[in-house]
Amino acid sequence: MGRTKREVAHFSAASSAETSAPKQSNSKSKADTGGVAWTWIGRACLIISIVALAVVWQPFGLSKGLAASAGFGAALLLMAAEIRSRRAGIWDVIGAAAGSILGIFAAALVTLVVSRTAEPEPTKTFLEYTSLVGFGYLGLFLGAFKGRELPWNETVVAQSEARNGMQNDSDPKLLDTSVLIDGRIADICEAQFLDGPLHVPRFVLHELQQIADSPDALRRQRGRRGLEVLQRIQKMPQLKVLVLEDDEASEGEVDRKLVELAKRSGAKIITNDFNLNKVASVQGIAVLNVNQLANALRPAVLPGEPMRVFILREGKEANQGVAYLEDGTMVVVDGARRFLNKNVDVTVTSVHQTPAGKMIFGRMEDRTDSSPMSKQAAAGRGENGGRTAESPAADRATKREDHETS
Repeated sequence: MGRTKREVAHFSAASSAETSAPKQSNSKSKADTGGVAWTWIGRACLIISIVALAVVWQPFGLSKGLAASAGFGAALLLMAAEIRSRRAGIWDVIGAAAGSILGIFAAALVTLVVSRTAEPEPTKTFLEYTSLVGFGYLGLFLGAFKGRELPWNETVVAQSEARNGMQNDSDPKLLDTSVLIDGRIADICEAQFLDGPLHVPRFVLHELQQIADSPDALRRQRGRRGLEVLQRIQKMPQLKVLVLEDDEASEGEVDRKLVELAKRSGAKIITNDFNLNKVASVQGIAVLNVNQLANALRPAVLPGEPMRVFILREGKEANQGVAYLEDGTMVVVDGARRFLNKNVDVTVTSVHQTPAGKMIFGRMEDRTDSSPMSKQAAAGRGENGGRTAESPAADRATKREDHETS
């Protein structure tokens, strides 16, 4: 019942809003129509008044017909100025008024100087009126143009603050080839953990193209994945991705050119390359390493904690078994070699942080699960953080361990 009442109330409010909207629009249109009518009435009165004054006074000795025509033309000029002023902003009008006053003041100074010269009277009159019209014209239009740049103009202040904010927030970042091939940078951008413009140098794009055109199937697949990741990032509306045309770094290795470009532009480098990370850090360049971010986001494991893992392969030492957590962290278990392809309960003995990632060492507990059903379930998906043999995370961790060993 309460829900029904709320829905009815909501529908009533929406209905009243919909019915009141046409009334408001109708009243607004009537007000606009009335305002336009009064404006044209005022303009008509202006024309009639100026024409009447011209006919009565007949300036410059003109006949009544010519005087009426001159008055009508002057009224049209005033109407044109009034229409143009309506389109101008308040600061344009203020600037035009201030500029006109300064122009008239400058013309008065010129007139004072001209009046003290020995020139004929017609020449003095010409110079005086010309200076009045010229300086008035310059003051009017220069004041209108420069009025919007006054320091107390709210629009200028807001734009300046926004521009300064954009400059402060503008933190360009250079994408390395390795981070594009890895692909996790797209997920990070999609989660909006990365702001600022992303710059992709032309030589990085060229290297990706070369990898994508490689005759080796694996390298070709990696290169194409990097290009697909870049296209995915470009389609994200919250990010601005630019391809830099850098001609100064036309020769040399990609890593060296990337470091030089970062030093010149003051940008950060996003990479997965361990060596590039070290080289850039030594030279004072800020580096965002996706592997370090992934290690920082992995759940903390303390010595003494129990866990259940799937023993995937043998370890390097005697009686060791190797398992992998869901995030790819390698777990080395003592005494687990005889439990290959089985789920076992282990206790964490130590955790070691290596440059390539985190390694967990543990020992066997008394309980193990070697039933056929558990073996089949573990072979299918693993349990409680275990990984199967087909897991990409396990493959990556295996390659990483082999690389560290070599």
